[in-house]
Amino acid sequence: MIAPVVAMPDNSPTPSAGHSAPAARRPFVLITGMSGAGRSTALRALEDFGYVAVDNVPLPLLGDLMRSTAGSPGEMAAPLAFGVDTRTYGFDAHDLVARLRLLRQRPDLAPRLLYLDCDSETIQRRYTESRRPHPLGPDRPVADGIADERRMMGRLRDSADLVVDTSHLSPHQFKQVLLGHFALGAEVAMRIAVMSFSYRRGLPREADLVFDVRFLKNPHYVADLKPLTGIDRSVVAFIETDAGYRPFLDGLRKLIGPLLPRFDAEGKSYLTIAIGCTGGRHRSVAVAEHLADWLRSAGRSVSLSHRDVDVRGTAAGGVSSGMGE
Repeated sequence: MIAPVVAMPDNSPTPSAGHSAPAARRPFVLITGMSGAGRSTALRALEDFGYVAVDNVPLPLLGDLMRSTAGSPGEMAAPLAFGVDTRTYGFDAHDLVARLRLLRQRPDLAPRLLYLDCDSETIQRRYTESRRPHPLGPDRPVADGIADERRMMGRLRDSADLVVDTSHLSPHQFKQVLLGHFALGAEVAMRIAVMSFSYRRGLPREADLVFDVRFLKNPHYVADLKPLTGIDRSVVAFIETDAGYRPFLDGLRKLIGPLLPRFDAEGKSYLTIAIGCTGGRHRSVAVAEHLADWLRSAGRSVSLSHRDVDVRGTAAGGVSSGMGE
């Protein structure tokens, strides 16, 4: 039987007349999602960023944890990252959503719910490779546990401030996404992630802007170019012979350029721009490289990745099983 989730009073000292109030709200990230989607990896990353990272503390003790890391009156409390999933004592998705709603009303906290998702096939492969049973199906097929967990976690996913699908992210790419959203600091400029991808492997779910470049001439059908990628000069030169290539790049810059200061004004911390073609090897890679260079020349902080191809020539193999939980 699941223990009920009780209210979470936090008796941290309230600033009085003798103490000045903290200058900013305390960052608090609640990390949850599908088992095997990367919760442990996310906690380690946020710990590297400066958060106090704690996993699977019984939920009735969360208030004590927040108080013990609150610091002295008038000081900024330590940023806190808290991992919770279906194995956590006291877990109940509906009560957790209600608790989060109350936390969001507090003037001293900046709570955010990070939900980590992953396609069922990838989760099943990770459990098979690690030879660990699924927490909801220790004596049943892993697929049954995954299906049960999706039903249990649906409410949390719908309430999340940020959903990250880790199905096709390497641990390094995953950490870069988290850095963009959860880096600490009073003034953090918006980070931009530019990525290429293959439509055959599906749209990247984390993308904010998606552009389809399948209309461009395809080097795949040129024998000498097929084994190369969009970072090779001969491939770029071939794509440049398409009469629509330069006008497209001009239009892309004219579209994205005016959006960036608007995103800045909105306070957006992270923007993902995805460029897709059929195989994710030639056209999308070339355009993504050009776009990243242009954004960097404009003074933007940019990370660049090619989801479905190793630019050294080997097809990408998806997410490393080292992502873990």
